[in-house]
Amino acid sequence: MTKPDTTELAHLARLARDGGLDLSQVSLRVKADLLLSAQQPPIDDLRAFAEMATALVPTIDEATALILARKLAGWRHTPPEVLAALRARGGEVLAEMVRHGLPLGTGEIEELAETGDDMLLAALASRPDLTSVATLMLVDRDLESLDLALIANIEAPLPRPAAAILIARARSRAAYQPGLLGRPDLSNLELAPLFLRAGPERRLTIIDSLSAYEALHPGERTLPLATTALVEWLDLASEDRSRAFEAIARFHGGDEAFARAMEDDAGRELAALSLVASGTTVEEATRFLIRLGDETARSVERIFALVALMRATRPVIARRLIQHIAGLTPAAAQRRGQHQPVMDPSGTPSRAGTGAARPDSQPAMSDVLGRVGLQRERG
Repeated sequence: MTKPDTTELAHLARLARDGGLDLSQVSLRVKADLLLSAQQPPIDDLRAFAEMATALVPTIDEATALILARKLAGWRHTPPEVLAALRARGGEVLAEMVRHGLPLGTGEIEELAETGDDMLLAALASRPDLTSVATLMLVDRDLESLDLALIANIEAPLPRPAAAILIARARSRAAYQPGLLGRPDLSNLELAPLFLRAGPERRLTIIDSLSAYEALHPGERTLPLATTALVEWLDLASEDRSRAFEAIARFHGGDEAFARAMEDDAGRELAALSLVASGTTVEEATRFLIRLGDETARSVERIFALVALMRATRPVIARRLIQHIAGLTPAAAQRRGQHQPVMDPSGTPSRAGTGAARPDSQPAMSDVLGRVGLQRERG
């Protein structure tokens, strides 16, 4: 293709500016493509293009302006006056420029984060040069579309305060969870609240990280679960599932949201961890889970998977996990071990006794599993 004459292009641009000729939008796009294809475009060609573009950009249709915005915003040779003309159109054109690398200083990025509309903010959230201050401003908007864009933008590190907020929101917003778990800049400890949504390998690394943290910063030890509490929980599991979860939640200093999270977790992993964290044995916890009588209780595979999870998780680590998963505060954690019966009309808390024996009527694990047709693997 023969390169257009620079002088002719400049002349046509002047005619367009003076109203003597209506240059087609295609010509502008063709010239832009010719310049973009050159490794080092000639200065004269850039000047001619700048004169043409500044004359035409205010009047071209939106589709053409968007095409130019995407192509020219991040190109290092784009004349500043062309960027200014495109930017002056605002709206979706400006958003596309921001998304595709429009040069912006730190102050400009943070000003846009403070004053931009939803479309502009979504574009800003995808930039690799997003500042920590701008990220926090975007997170503060509490818009799911913005949060998801920030989570997906792995080129821009998440500052710790922003990550903590997004992970906390992810407890109730499932769409956030895969992206957060896939971010390379978040530690296993930070991702512990998403343990139930993590894959097998990530779960193991989270448990390992919590174990290492526990070794360096031992948590408070709590009294074992009282025998009366265990009996009550087992009875409630058969009679009133919701109240059973409420009783467990209260034991750990949790609220209705924690109880509801256990009830809504169809896989019963949160309940299993909560039982281990309370000091029940794996046999006792398994009996509770089977007594729930739900789909998981009737599944051989699910019961054995829960048994494996409980065996692999020490009580102290299970406690830390449920604190992360449920968002229990340190103040709430201090109330652990105080069982409040829901079946005793007197309302008198039943304290955990030292050396209290478990009910003699408890069947062995093989008996518990046998009730639903399970057999433990030998060896």
